[in-house]
Amino acid sequence: MVLPAFNEEKNLPGLFVRIQAAMTGAGLEYGIVLVDDGSTDGTRLVAEDWAARIPIRIYRHARNQGLGAALRDGLNAACDGPWSIVVTMDADETHGPELIPAMVRLMAQGKDVVIASRYEPGARVEGLSAFRRLLSALASLLFRTLFPTAGVRDYTCGFRAYRAEALQTAMKACGGDLVTEQGFQCMAGILLKLRRLGLAFAEVPMVLRYDLKQSASKIKIVKTAGATLGMMARHLAPRHRAAGLSYER
Repeated sequence: MVLPAFNEEKNLPGLFVRIQAAMTGAGLEYGIVLVDDGSTDGTRLVAEDWAARIPIRIYRHARNQGLGAALRDGLNAACDGPWSIVVTMDADETHGPELIPAMVRLMAQGKDVVIASRYEPGARVEGLSAFRRLLSALASLLFRTLFPTAGVRDYTCGFRAYRAEALQTAMKACGGDLVTEQGFQCMAGILLKLRRLGLAFAEVPMVLRYDLKQSASKIKIVKTAGATLGMMARHLAPRHRAAGLSYER
């Protein structure tokens, strides 16, 4: 499990309690790779304290480098480990680890990527403004129009389960550059690369809990929207469309 974290001192204890309960209750063996992306609060100290109780490996950036860099380093560390499934999620308690057992069950049925989705029946969003919900819905529509992918409606959510073997294949095919976007658009960037592998995707409905978040939002809406549109344009370019990847289970 990969947790990119930047100034999440207040959110981590509750999240760790929920992770431990969800994984132990489902009888799932797990490990956490926490990437402290240059936090200036007590994020590292909280993680170190909890490392005596649950399996956590802590990696630290000396300065804040952004979600892309934290996710890149976390995925690299997780893929070097013994895990057959790699889960990524936010460290601010907006994502519920109680969904992980359901995601793992879909992986056992042959899925390669399972996304916790805001757009599956039964999903809902708590504590997010109507404007932010509208932007997310428009982004989903645009991605589905330009990059239709069977089984995918939510291209930007960071709560996902990946088959580790598929991640490793993609990393090799990309020359180690699976995560190249530095901002929040990196999640969609990963998906646009993985979709060329011919993977089996699925989604589970998520309850996104922004009302539980105890830290300030780090997303810069205008900057992220512009970067996302630029990334889309690059992936529509002929050299991206012609590039082929292959994956065999």
